[in-house]
Amino acid sequence: MPDYQPLDLTSFYNAGPEVYGENGRSPVGKQLFHGLPFSIGEGPSFIAFGPGLSEGPVEIPVGCAARTLIFAHALLESEIEAGGPVGAEVASYTVRYEDGEAAALPVRERFEIGHWPQGWGQGPFLAWPDRKNGLHDRYQGHWWATGFRQTEVAQGWPQGYFLWPWRNPSPEKPIRSIVVKPVSGQKFVLAAVTLGHPAEDPFVRTPAREVLLTLPQSEDAEKRFSLAVEVDRGVATYPYLLPETGTESFLEDAFAGWGQTANRKSSPAYVEIAAIPSATVSVRQGEEELGRVGWADLQEKRTVEPSPRLKVEVLPEGRNWVHTTVLDEDTGQPIPCRVHFRSVRGIPYAPHGHHAHINSDMGTWHIDVGGDLRLGQTTYAYIDGRCQGWLPRGEIIVDVARGFEYKPLRAKVTIQPGQRELVLKLKRWANLNEERYFSGDTHVHFLSTRGSHLEASGEDLNVVNLLQSQWGHLFTNTEEFTGEPSVSGDGRTIVYASQENRQHILGHMILLGLKEPVMPWCSDGPDEAEMAGTMETTLSHWADACHRQGGTVVIPHFPNPNCEPAALIATGRVDALEMAAWHGDYNHIEYYRYLNGGYRIPLVGGTDKMTSEVPVGLSRTYVYIPEGEPFTYNNWCKYLKLGNTFVSAGPILRFTVDGQPIGSTHRLSGPGTVEVEASVKSIFPVHTLEIVQQGRVIASTQEASGSREMRLTTTLRVEGNTWLAARCGGPGYRPVPHHDEWARGVMAHSSPVYIAVGGDYRLFDTATAQYMLTLLDGGLSYIRQRATHSAPGTALHPHGEEDHRSYLERPFHEAIAAVHRKMHEAGVAH
Repeated sequence: MPDYQPLDLTSFYNAGPEVYGENGRSPVGKQLFHGLPFSIGEGPSFIAFGPGLSEGPVEIPVGCAARTLIFAHALLESEIEAGGPVGAEVASYTVRYEDGEAAALPVRERFEIGHWPQGWGQGPFLAWPDRKNGLHDRYQGHWWATGFRQTEVAQGWPQGYFLWPWRNPSPEKPIRSIVVKPVSGQKFVLAAVTLGHPAEDPFVRTPAREVLLTLPQSEDAEKRFSLAVEVDRGVATYPYLLPETGTESFLEDAFAGWGQTANRKSSPAYVEIAAIPSATVSVRQGEEELGRVGWADLQEKRTVEPSPRLKVEVLPEGRNWVHTTVLDEDTGQPIPCRVHFRSVRGIPYAPHGHHAHINSDMGTWHIDVGGDLRLGQTTYAYIDGRCQGWLPRGEIIVDVARGFEYKPLRAKVTIQPGQRELVLKLKRWANLNEERYFSGDTHVHFLSTRGSHLEASGEDLNVVNLLQSQWGHLFTNTEEFTGEPSVSGDGRTIVYASQENRQHILGHMILLGLKEPVMPWCSDGPDEAEMAGTMETTLSHWADACHRQGGTVVIPHFPNPNCEPAALIATGRVDALEMAAWHGDYNHIEYYRYLNGGYRIPLVGGTDKMTSEVPVGLSRTYVYIPEGEPFTYNNWCKYLKLGNTFVSAGPILRFTVDGQPIGSTHRLSGPGTVEVEASVKSIFPVHTLEIVQQGRVIASTQEASGSREMRLTTTLRVEGNTWLAARCGGPGYRPVPHHDEWARGVMAHSSPVYIAVGGDYRLFDTATAQYMLTLLDGGLSYIRQRATHSAPGTALHPHGEEDHRSYLERPFHEAIAAVHRKMHEAGVAH
C-alpha cells in the first residue's frame, strides 16, 4: 500500500473547471501537492455544492483505515470582505467507521476551508494552500522582480485548492465512508481526498535543520558552484558554500576580523531543510543529480552517502536566542563595530535583522548596500555595540573588528544550553585622534546618511564623504544632499553628502563640501551620463564651481580616467589625489610623475564603495588637525589640502624629516644632510617599509615573514630641491590583498615632505611637462572630434555662454599656457 493513497472520486464529480469562473485555472488530473499525491478528474473534476449544483449529501466510500484524511477543497463564495462572519460553517464532513461509530467534522470558512481566489491576508487557519513555499529562481528572472528576488523565498499561494489534514483519532479503525453535506448554501468544491498512512504530519511544521553537503570526488568539487537541493515533501533554502579551510586555520589567519578567502568551488556547502519524515532530498549539480536520500534515514543515521559523489550530514539541533554586547575593554562601554558568528563547521549565524548571505552571495553593486559587509567568505553585521539573534549551542567562532586602531577579536566561545547573554571585548591599541589625526573616506556611494554614521562608527572612521552621482539614467543619493555636515551626537563621526561628477574620457572628480549641487553631475553619454548625452562641461569648470563654494576638489581613483587631471594639476584646480586601491605600479608612477614635475599635491584615501563587499574606510585618509583646532568638517578639509596626510589600508604610518611632519616644507640654506625617520604599526603583517625620494626607493627595511611593527631611519644627503615620502606594504612593497571585491593591498603611503634648498621650493621635469601637453592635446582632440555636441543655436547651455566650444576648450588652453610658463621658467624650449 502506498504511504499516501488518493481516493477515486470520478463517479461523484458533477462539475468541471468552469465552476471556478472564467479566470479559474485550478489544476486537474494526477497532482502532487506538497509532494503528496491527489487524484482530480480531467473532465468533470469536482464535487460541487451550491445553488444549481449538488445540494444534498454525498457519501464517498473509503474501505480502509487511515491516520490522516487530506481534503483538497475550496470555497467559491464568501461574504467576509463584505462584513460577513469569520468561521461560518460551510459544510459538515462525517467520517463513518465500519464499527458504526462516526466523527462529525465542521468545515468552517477561514478555518478548515479557504475562499478562492484568496484575498491577501485571508488565508485559512487550519488548511494549507495547494502550493508549498518555495524559492525564486536563483540566477535569472525579470528585472522588475529584482527586489522580490532578494527575499529568496516565495510564499505558497493556492492555485485552486486548500488542503485540510484531519488527524484521525482512531487510526486503527477501518473507515467505511465520508459523508459530505453542505450547510450554508455557499458554493464550494471538493476536488480530491487523499488518505495518509504514515505516523507523521503530512505538512511541514518542524524548523529547518542544517545539512552539510560534501562532494568527495575532486572533479565534482572543483567545478564552479551550481548546487541545488529539492525536497519533495518539505522545503529547502538555497545551498551555500562553506569555507574551504577548517576552524583552526580560520582562527590562526592573519586577517582576523577582516574576512577569509572565498570558496569558488562546489564543496563543502550547506543547506537548511525542513521536511516530513517520508520526504526525499535530492541534490543536483547543474542538471545532473548527484544523489538522493530519505529524510527519516538521514535523521536516524546523521550521515549518509547515497552515491560515491555525495556525502550528506545533518547537524545536531540546539540553539539559543542570545543577546550579545561588545565592550571597549578600557572604558567598559558598548562600542559600535561589526560582528560575525559561525558554527565550528563554518555555518554563519547573522544577528537578527542582518544577512548571513548578502544578496544570496551574488554581486551587490547598488543592491542591498548598507548594514552588512561581505569580505570573501565572511559576512559581518554592523551593530551599535549590541545585537541579538540565534546562536548554536556549543562551541562557536566570533569574529569582531572595529577599524585599524582596535585589535580584532577572532576566537572560540561556548554557548551553554541556558545561556542568553554573551559579552565580548575589543582592545584599542592606538588612538590617532589623541595624536590629532582624524580619518576619513573620500569616496562612498549608495549608503544613507544614517547608514554611513553606523558603518563609520563601526569602522572607527571619523568622516564619510557620501557622494551623489549619475550612472547613465540612474541618479543616486539625491535625497541625501543637504549642503551641510551631519554630525553624530558624540561629535566623533561626520557624514557630508556631496558629489562625484564624471566623464568617461576626461576623468572623474569628487567635489567635497558643496553647499549647492554642481550640475550636470555627469556629461557626454555612457557609462556616466545618459544615452546620447551631450558634452556640457569639463572637470575644470566643475572644479571652479566647487571652489567658489569653498569646497575641496579631489581626483578620485587616480589616475583613471586619465586626461583632464593634467589640466587640473597644471592650473592648480585640484586639492588632492585619491588612492582608492592598489593598481600595480601605475597609480604610483603617475603620482610621482606630477610630484617630480614640481606640483605639490596631497595624497588621500577613499574606497569608492559601491557594494557591500568593501567596508567604508578600507582605504582611508588620516588628516592632521593641529591642537587647539576643533575637529569639524571644514577643518578636516582645510588641513587635508595643507598636506599632513597619509593613506592607509591598515597600517599606521609615521614619517618625519629632521622632525618636520608630513606635508611640510623643510628649508635648508644649502646642500646638506637630513635625518629621515619612518615607522609603522599595524593589525596586519607588514613586510616592507620604504622611504622614497622623487620616485626612487632610497632606504628600505624588510621582514620576510611579516611584522606588526617596523622602524626605519636614515641620513640622507640632499643637494637640491626634492621631495620624500614613506610607504609600507607586502614583500617588496607588493600588495598582500584584503578580501574585499578589488583585493586592495595592505599598504600605507604618506604625502610628501618637501625639501627646499637655498630658496623657494621648485622642481621641474621635462618628461612630465611633455606628458601633460600630450594629454592636454588628447583632451582637445576628444572635444573637437569625438564628443557629442548640440548643433549651434539649438541649445541654451547651463553655463549660458554663447560660444560653447570655446567654453569647453578654455581650461585646456589655460593648462597648456601654464605648462609652457613652467617650461620657460626652467629654461626649456617649447
